Amino acid sequence: MTLAELSLGLGISHQQLQKYETGMNRLSAGILMDVSKRLDVSLTELFETGVTKQGRSRSAADTSRRMCQAIVNQTESPAKLELMSRILKVIRDSP
Repeated sequence: MTLAELSLGLGISHQQLQKYETGMNRLSAGILMDVSKRLDVSLTELFETGVTKQGRSRSAADTSRRMCQAIVNQTESPAKLELMSRILKVIRDSP
């Protein structure tokens, strides 16, 4: 998800989101909750620094898996979900 997509989903400007990202501005509790919902992660996960709940470093595969899950969770269309499922199965089963 790009900053532009996230900012649109949060109803704030791209520039404001960049200020949050770089630490120039602080996030309110409400915006923080909205960010966690948009990214489909818990509030605690937003504060974790690359470490899983089990104390292991998060791998690139874990990060990609979470991103795929967030995209699926944000998709409303049954037809699109079916297509995504088919595509993922083909990718999974390819050598």
